Amino acid sequence: MPDGPLSLPARLYLLAWDTARCRITGAAHLHHLVRAGALTELAQRGLLVDDDGIATPVGLDAATGDPVLDGLLELIHESRPRRWKTWVTLRARYTLDAVREQLTATGHLRARRKRVLGVFPSVDHDLARVAVVDALREDARRILLGPLPVAEVSDRDAALVALAAAAELRTVVPARDRRRYRDRIEDLTERSGAAAPALRRVVREVRTAMIASAAATASSAAATG
Repeated sequence: MPDGPLSLPARLYLLAWDTARCRITGAAHLHHLVRAGALTELAQRGLLVDDDGIATPVGLDAATGDPVLDGLLELIHESRPRRWKTWVTLRARYTLDAVREQLTATGHLRARRKRVLGVFPSVDHDLARVAVVDALREDARRILLGPLPVAEVSDRDAALVALAAAAELRTVVPARDRRRYRDRIEDLTERSGAAAPALRRVVREVRTAMIASAAATASSAAATG
């Protein structure tokens, strides 16, 4: 799959890389952003539906063929019923770790082994495909800035930018653009769930949970700083 289509959570993870500085941005709540992307894609594919606010899998044998999405689907299957906003944060690092493993296997990331305090083994990841991430960012910026009408943007691309804005991912949507393009971001959020009214509610709930996560992270950082 090195040159195949990337899932929404994988694209969001890659977009968090600042390619100029070769480092991840928004790391404190990146796991929540990646999980929000996975939930949104499963909902857009019709494999997770809304049942009175509860994220509910459709069928026991449903699968996407993507290990990250299928791993989350299995986790939700095996857990007690929970609301969408709970799943944005609950065991979210499980999905982030799965995305890193997948992107390492496809050559987008490079694993680098190290020892913490000279004793404990650990693994860091470096970006291996800078050009791919730069191209993803250019595409995302075009979706944000236009001039393509929102109605002609795919639901997955619309969700990508809407979630990146909710997470305050500055590599895609700097603060000045969140203010300047507020109306377009709202329209892209609506477009993310264009297939059905229930899906629009799901996208909005996931996005709201992502905004709350970003705000909580910022508040915690300010308190400790």
